[in-house]
Amino acid sequence: MQVLVEEASVTVPDGATVLDAVHAAGADLPALCHDERLSPRGSCRTCLVRAGERLVAACTTPASDGLRVRLNDPVARQTAGEAVELIVSELPERALDLPAERSELVRACAHFGITTSSFSGAGHERGLDHSHPYVKLDRDLCIACGRCVAMCAEVQGTFALELTGRGFDTVVTAGDGGPWVSSPCVGCGGCVDSCPTGALSEPGLLDLRPTTTTTTTCGYCGVGCTLDVHVRDGAVAAITPTHRAPVNRGHACIKGRFAHTFSRADDRLTAPLVRRGDQLVETTWDEALSTIANRLTSIRDEHGPDAIAMISSARATNEENYLAQKFLRTAIGTNSIDNCSRLCHSPSAAGLTASFGLAGGTNPLDDLDRTDCVLLAGANPSEAHPVVGARIKQRVMAGARLIVIDPRRTELASLADVHLQARPGSNVAVFNAIARVLIEEGHLDRDFIEQRTTSFNDLAQLVQENRLDHAAEIASVRAADLVEAARLFGRAQHPAIVYGLGITEHAHGTDGVRALANLALLRGSVGTPKGCGILPLRGQNNVQGASDMGALPDLLPGYQPVTDAAVRDRFAARWGGALPGRPGLRIPQMFDAAISGELRALHVIGEDVAHSDPNANHVRSALRACDFVVCQDIFLSHTAELADVVLPAASFLEKDGTFVNFDRRFQRVRPALIPPGQSATDFTIVHRIAEAMGVDLGCRTPAEALAECASLTPIFAGLSHQRLDAEGPLHWPCQTPDRPGSAVLYLNGFATPDGRAAFAARPYLPPGEEPDAQYPYTLITGRRLEHYNTGSMTRRTQNTELLPGEALELHPSDAAHLGVVEGTDVTVTSRWGQATLAAHVTRDVAPGQVFTSFHFPHAAVNRLTSPHTDAVTGCPEYKVTAVDIGAGTSR
Repeated sequence: MQVLVEEASVTVPDGATVLDAVHAAGADLPALCHDERLSPRGSCRTCLVRAGERLVAACTTPASDGLRVRLNDPVARQTAGEAVELIVSELPERALDLPAERSELVRACAHFGITTSSFSGAGHERGLDHSHPYVKLDRDLCIACGRCVAMCAEVQGTFALELTGRGFDTVVTAGDGGPWVSSPCVGCGGCVDSCPTGALSEPGLLDLRPTTTTTTTCGYCGVGCTLDVHVRDGAVAAITPTHRAPVNRGHACIKGRFAHTFSRADDRLTAPLVRRGDQLVETTWDEALSTIANRLTSIRDEHGPDAIAMISSARATNEENYLAQKFLRTAIGTNSIDNCSRLCHSPSAAGLTASFGLAGGTNPLDDLDRTDCVLLAGANPSEAHPVVGARIKQRVMAGARLIVIDPRRTELASLADVHLQARPGSNVAVFNAIARVLIEEGHLDRDFIEQRTTSFNDLAQLVQENRLDHAAEIASVRAADLVEAARLFGRAQHPAIVYGLGITEHAHGTDGVRALANLALLRGSVGTPKGCGILPLRGQNNVQGASDMGALPDLLPGYQPVTDAAVRDRFAARWGGALPGRPGLRIPQMFDAAISGELRALHVIGEDVAHSDPNANHVRSALRACDFVVCQDIFLSHTAELADVVLPAASFLEKDGTFVNFDRRFQRVRPALIPPGQSATDFTIVHRIAEAMGVDLGCRTPAEALAECASLTPIFAGLSHQRLDAEGPLHWPCQTPDRPGSAVLYLNGFATPDGRAAFAARPYLPPGEEPDAQYPYTLITGRRLEHYNTGSMTRRTQNTELLPGEALELHPSDAAHLGVVEGTDVTVTSRWGQATLAAHVTRDVAPGQVFTSFHFPHAAVNRLTSPHTDAVTGCPEYKVTAVDIGAGTSR
């Protein structure tokens, strides 16, 4: 519809407000209680305009076709200005001392020409609350606009804030009114970002000196939030979520927003280190590079190229991973390169490829906006992927049904219509049981199944042969709950599946992915406009991209097989030399080969395998067995401590390139900081090593590297830095520069040889190990909100004030049996190792199960986890380890 704003005619969609029309016209209008991410409130009356013949609040008044809006109407402007004056009269003078870019109130005063208030009266003396390390409250600047409360409720879904008091005394409070730090606040920073007066701020923005801003992509989890990095005096002053960003929409989590001080931590690696005897000592780049070149050349010439392997990084950019795999295949001559997707989502790549044809999620995150039922399996996004967790909560609050399949009672499980608290390792039995109900009760898209899939009868026969009560027994859930979950999913018009590492990190993780994909196919919710598809939540920021770029032992960039001679020839023609045709070693095989003496050298980029990989004692033995270990990292990790040469790397805040997030979006990464000391990007480091070995890798810049990759990889052919800078994030497949990326996959057919999706009849198989008399408990591992992976970054921030250490969660009945009380040190023993943790007694875990994370080195949790792996991909079974628990002393 057309709206006339002053003399400008603008087009706005149905449902738009007068304020939307004003913004469409490019006009400025104060609206102190309004945030475009929130439902309109209309309480401050600072956006008064004349619309037609009426004086209205622009933020709550619907626009209509032909409406004329007058911004400079004298009565409207005077009344709105008086409203601002009244607000100012309650505030201390410092409220107007803030820079205009930090305060909407200051900008509103400038808009109306207000320098002081003609109103007089009592002022506030309510004081400060600076108890939280990141969220700082100046109560006297609060104007009770309610934006922070709405942000916490509507966007984050935490409901930690409320307005308390009456009239003049109304102010925001967190939790029960005690210190902010003890409230349910999850530190997303949304309240700070939305506050119009500076009542809510953060440490870096309390300093009023100017900053420079760089827009980049978050380097924590795989959601791919767009962030604005504000730098002052060569360090990060603050990070804020970019408004209107396609993935996070101006939202962030505590890690992406606040956990940035690691970038200038005192123990950053700033110079190369070389081992002399038992010590790592600082050296020059020349000596470090010549040592690496000489040792790798010697080992390659004496033992063959397959005696050398590389673990690339899911933290590094696409361009760095592309260069790393090119280096290993050309300069060394082996395919033994892998990345941490082997340890988390390799079953996703294998399972989704087998079912649908491509190794990625089928739909964009945006499709959650239209789902009426979410099946969330093996994931706790409220802590591991908070922006996605918040989006799911938003859908639940809007009426969508929620099914959670998880052995723990997570936050989202507590909101679910059905929580299947399934026993770890029982995923396939659960999914097959749901499939049985869907088939028996006819909750199927029969046309889709007939026209676009194969092997339905095989699945139907398998599930028919497996009784529902038997599946319920395997999973330790009620058969009635399995039926209810199936009916909710089966009756949904737009079902969505979201899953995580609780599905993949199992001895039969690929079977779990395929059995889960069956459910989407039964409902016809993949490759159709009605469906919302299946989304795997990737753990690290670029775990999708590292695999996309060919940092895999059997696949070149774009998942092109190294065993395909035609593919190798195409790469060889561009790279200037023949490529090895035999697949290389996977990560677990690398460690076994090192201990057996077949692998002599290992190059690790940005991964602390001695801390994060399963059966850590075995990993450390493998590193010690190698003749030569190189490590690139930003800190002296446990892996780096065992290396012969350590190279100081740049963090994501110091890099140029791209990441690929969990829904296949290529997104730009831009440097906001200069790497400290002599540290360098992984891109530069790999180039330097290659040059020291006399090899020219080409691709002098990250932009050139992506361009070369695109020229060799059909599904990335339309991608470039220039295009991403001009158009923003793009999904792959993106096959030509003049066509958009494919946000939704398979609308025109599946990427399989016959164009059909394949059902998989996968029977339930028991996990690699189960509790017994010697090890009677099942250990599950996962993540905490405040920390990330090995904690190398988050433990060097004030996040440690919020979560200073790790604990072992156990059920009250088990605690009583063991004589354990809250805070008691307990010794956890598995067949593979031992660790000591403080006990946390909670009903969030089931009897017989215990849970912890691996963020803290002192806990040494991965000394416990088993070496059992998925038969198809080699992904470790982190989620099922049989353990014994011995009571210790109280802290």
